[in-house]
Amino acid sequence: MNNINHTDLILQRCSHCNQKILAPRFSLRQVVICPRCSSQLNDGRSWSIKRLSILSITLLMLAPIAFLQPLISIHLLGSQINANVIEGVRLINHQGDPLTASIVAFCAIAAPLLLPILILMLLIGQRINLNLRPILLVLKHIKEWVMLDVYLIALGIAAIKMQDYASVFIGNGLVAFITMAILSLLILIHMNLDELWRRFYPIDDQGEQPHALACTACHFTGPSNAQGKCQRCHRPLQSRNPYSLQKTWAALIAAMVLLFPANLLPISVFYLNGQRLEDTIYSGVVALIDSGNWPIAIIVFIASILVPFIKIIIMILLLFSIQLKSNTDPVLRMKLLKFVSWIGRWSMLDLFVIALMMTLVNRDQLMSFTMGPAAFYFGTAVILTIMAVEWLDSRLIWDSYGKSKPAK
Repeated sequence: MNNINHTDLILQRCSHCNQKILAPRFSLRQVVICPRCSSQLNDGRSWSIKRLSILSITLLMLAPIAFLQPLISIHLLGSQINANVIEGVRLINHQGDPLTASIVAFCAIAAPLLLPILILMLLIGQRINLNLRPILLVLKHIKEWVMLDVYLIALGIAAIKMQDYASVFIGNGLVAFITMAILSLLILIHMNLDELWRRFYPIDDQGEQPHALACTACHFTGPSNAQGKCQRCHRPLQSRNPYSLQKTWAALIAAMVLLFPANLLPISVFYLNGQRLEDTIYSGVVALIDSGNWPIAIIVFIASILVPFIKIIIMILLLFSIQLKSNTDPVLRMKLLKFVSWIGRWSMLDLFVIALMMTLVNRDQLMSFTMGPAAFYFGTAVILTIMAVEWLDSRLIWDSYGKSKPAK
């Protein structure tokens, strides 16, 4: 460090804990970690916009096959029934539950398509001088909602469930869907938004600034412009996100209220030879155990029961620790916040399984599978918990610990 010229150092604040960092200029392949909260300021992975665009074009070309062609097929009562993504959403909407259908459609269709479209818009927009700031801001939040990998696990669970009633076969669209899931993960892993911001909207290092703030939207560190906005992304620049605690509490309380009907009411209704069988989330897990499907039962229990309640408990503890100015290790609290951010999306597993089961077991057969009233409450609760994590300003954890103060 003694051999580094001061002019080669970059001043920035960590957008996660507000730590002021004076670091040497780094390459895209170097991993840069905040010395205080251990958050990655650069993960060492960055593909060029051209490479990301090639993957995006491939992903869009595969989408019609993956979404419209059968993922799996069954032979039931002498006829073949196919299951695909679009049909599952259509049946949920046809049953009279458009809000739940919209949740499934957004996570399994809209968000996976929006990701490559936005990347291609960056490539094209650069050439026609389009304002790319809104695109980059949306890309920052799209990661949580691309759930092709979750849908793929749901597909496996639905196939195992149907093995007790019919023969299950791989559909023509399954290879395309698996490829889409892999490509979307590669894009999300190697899409370095900080580098994209620096490429499309470069701003010279302004040196030591007494009023420098960290923008949580684009991670630029510097004073606000004359309108009080970030110089790079033009979002309002403030020392802390306004009403962060209030919005997080509101989302958590609403999620807790919705989880009661989500767990007490039936989430699925199965008709077999005229007999109506209702399953709550818990009774569905018990039924899987009774049928010998222990691994699937464990997955469903963790994703649909354990994860939502763990998220809420951890978030409540974090909120109380902030408001009561707890001395609990802030690094531990940051790890808990990152953990709940990572696991939250997997709670959508049950809704995806139901959408697939509705496609495979329709009302024209002696067996019928429909969505119960708990599905809407459950899906809404999952979305609210994801939003609660997004709304919590992690810098408040360090303020409450007394190690960081808002920049003045």
